[in-house]
Amino acid sequence: MIRDRGRIKWTSMMLPEHVKMLRDWVVEDGYETKRILDEQQLEEMNAVMGEAMEERKDVTIAHYEGNRYQLLIGRIHYYNELSHKLHIVDRFDRAHYIRLSDIADVRIME
Repeated sequence: MIRDRGRIKWTSMMLPEHVKMLRDWVVEDGYETKRILDEQQLEEMNAVMGEAMEERKDVTIAHYEGNRYQLLIGRIHYYNELSHKLHIVDRFDRAHYIRLSDIADVRIME
């Protein structure tokens, strides 16, 4: 059996700039691309958000932030029409502001 250390063996012979580029590449490889939603998905999310706001239900929101998708659980407090952002209060009473264009999915918590 060959016990090869892979990249560790070669890093001592590499320039520091190359090592930094490899580390940056590994980080960038984990980035997710932002999905474009079709009209049917937008209408469905609109209905779910309207119901959640009327009946003050908790929702799970998947949104795009920092090149990754994040999950947020909380209540939709209101929608700011000027900035096109949702004001969401999570279970720890912290406020979050999410742009509508960054939202990928909204579901009502059971």
